[in-house]
Amino acid sequence: MPAQSPAIEMLLTVMAQLRDPQGGCPWDREQDFSTIAPYTIEEAYEVADAIERGDMDALKDELGDLLFQVVFYAQMAREAGIFSFDDVARAISDKMVRRHPHVFGDADIRSGSEQRLAWEAHKEAERAKDGQDADGTSALAGVARALPALMRAEKLQKRAARVGFDWPDREPVFDKIAEEIKEVRDAIAEGGEPDRLQDEIGDLLFAVVNLSRHLHIDPEVALRHGNDKFERRFRAVEDRLREAGKAAEDCSLDELEAHWQAAKRDG
Repeated sequence: MPAQSPAIEMLLTVMAQLRDPQGGCPWDREQDFSTIAPYTIEEAYEVADAIERGDMDALKDELGDLLFQVVFYAQMAREAGIFSFDDVARAISDKMVRRHPHVFGDADIRSGSEQRLAWEAHKEAERAKDGQDADGTSALAGVARALPALMRAEKLQKRAARVGFDWPDREPVFDKIAEEIKEVRDAIAEGGEPDRLQDEIGDLLFAVVNLSRHLHIDPEVALRHGNDKFERRFRAVEDRLREAGKAAEDCSLDELEAHWQAAKRDG
């Protein structure tokens, strides 16, 4: 096995010093697995943002921040005598070799779609071996609850579709969305009880994710683009009002709508 790189050695040394009980950083010493987890999620999204913007300098920095999260967990685990950074690296290397028998063995896989099926089969076998799926039969086993809701909805739908539980094409999905909108309206008309409304809105969003999947659109990316578009246009409205010496809260809805339509025409 190749020797560990000096850069990795330095990073591990820096992390150990930050956690040192005598000379370390008070904030770093106070952290545990649960307090660091939100930062890990944030750093992963910042990596995705840098990629989407095509900013390779930012990507390098964000990947460093994400790597630091891994090193942080590994240092805390080493202190507790659970595992080390080397154990983490070795485990993922072993997993990649195991799940790519067509590269590291003699299996014959000729396309990306074949590899995706083989990958899922390997994962299912590993989950069954580790007892992660109690009955060993659910097609939905292993879809993490902590995933962003849109992403998890899509994964659940894809898993169900693999065993035939899916709409035959996109048209029935439009009908399902219309049905869910009606159920939201009915819930409002019948008193708007919060728990029921939450359920109905959840069903509506789930149906919209289904439509995205049938159109081969990533719903998480689509909503992110929608957020960016809204922000860009709303800021343009604010700029227009500022130039006119006005604030949004001082304008009528009709006036705001006129500025919004102008911002839409401008892009």
